[in-house]
Amino acid sequence: IPELMRILIDENQFTWDDAWDITTRTFAYTNHTVLPEALEKWAVGLMEHVLPRHMQIIYEINQRFLNDVSFHYPNDMGKISSMSIIEEAGPRYVRMAYLAIIGSHSVNGVAALHTQLLKKGIFKDFYQMTPDKFTNKTNGVTPRRWIRKANPRLSALITEKIGKGWIKNLEEVKGIEDYIQDSDFLHRWGEIKLQNKKELATIIQKTTGVSVNSNFMFDVQIKRIHEYKRQLLNLMHVITLYNRIKKGQTEGMVPRVVIFAGKAAPGYVRAKEIIHLINTVAFQINRDPKAADLLKVAFIPNYNVSLAEKIFPGSDLSEQISTAGMEASGTGNMKFALNGALTIGTLDGANVEMKEEAGDENIFIFGKTVEEIHDMRSNGYYPTQFYNEDEELREVMDLIIGGFFTPGNEENFFMPIFNSLVYEGDYYFHMADYRSYINCQEQVNRVYEDQEQWKKMAVLNVARMSKFSSDRVIKQYAEEIWRVKPYK
Repeated sequence: IPELMRILIDENQFTWDDAWDITTRTFAYTNHTVLPEALEKWAVGLMEHVLPRHMQIIYEINQRFLNDVSFHYPNDMGKISSMSIIEEAGPRYVRMAYLAIIGSHSVNGVAALHTQLLKKGIFKDFYQMTPDKFTNKTNGVTPRRWIRKANPRLSALITEKIGKGWIKNLEEVKGIEDYIQDSDFLHRWGEIKLQNKKELATIIQKTTGVSVNSNFMFDVQIKRIHEYKRQLLNLMHVITLYNRIKKGQTEGMVPRVVIFAGKAAPGYVRAKEIIHLINTVAFQINRDPKAADLLKVAFIPNYNVSLAEKIFPGSDLSEQISTAGMEASGTGNMKFALNGALTIGTLDGANVEMKEEAGDENIFIFGKTVEEIHDMRSNGYYPTQFYNEDEELREVMDLIIGGFFTPGNEENFFMPIFNSLVYEGDYYFHMADYRSYINCQEQVNRVYEDQEQWKKMAVLNVARMSKFSSDRVIKQYAEEIWRVKPYK
């Protein structure tokens, strides 16, 4: 934004007002996260040293904007402080997101819930002042890559039944819902899933050395490793299952392989500790003969998009379990559903809209809502209480720090994880959501036992995911933000 202003004013002799008019009509801001660490702030001293002219322009943008704020909110110094591009409390920073909002003609979130959180939360003051600037554009994925290319067997079955129009117009995929009672169709659907799982099992064997049975439920969480995405909560469920197996509490337990993949940011120590813990747990479980027929764990290394194209088609259960209010949207959840995996998730990001599209009965929802999380943060959250009162949860946490998963090592590598969850506030509410998650996983188990019902739910998920095509999203951007028409 300041660079375009510099080019227009300094190099092309535009007046400030004309340059600002062009700039604000040129730029639109799509926000992708509410996480504070991702909303960049750049040190004023550094900016003044490296880009002195740009800082002059930013100061001028800010002053003119704050004059406008003062007009809307006379004598309200709190508003001026909270909406200023320059953060003055302590070391001075340039709030880059604020610069983006002020210099753009449109601001949007990428899921309905996310956009509401922007309006009510981090950008509340800007929304109150310019509500017409804010819109929602829920993310989408392309069916050409994520079904047709990634899952050719399923694509062929769909095309056989309803024609190939769905590839360019995903709305047409709704037609497969007509085959929900067709036993031959459901049988072929199941056979395709099994073939995809066999291919994935081969990849797991080659990359991890873990041999998995393709008849197990494939329970999959693939995404960036982050505390808010709660790979730890998934692992807590894995250890719970393992404890039950060790105790002989296995009646009705569906055999499952729990699959993780994802990368951690280079400097994110806790994320790397989580990867370490997943792999140590996997090592112990996978070598225990008592668990061999019921539970396997695999962390597939070097996760990338090409690998994802193999994982999504072979998945039965999609783990979308982030803390409510933390995930802007997500697109992995859409790719899983479009490939016939059922979702277990919180009411976060695009899960909310996926639930609306698929129907409450075709998705597994658990956990605290955004409002409940907010109330617990405000009124006091005490994770130690959950640790003390839930025996299974306590056994899981004690096993993590008891050295069971790191035999022969005197140092307990995982004490920082334990302390963060039990004694240091558990910022992402693993402890609070544990029991709800375990209960929901038991519901998953019961439904999976009825394979006919599971396949029907999977078909309905695919049939009802047309909203989440990137074609729809791009059309919305083109019509409502970019104001461009298709080239004929």
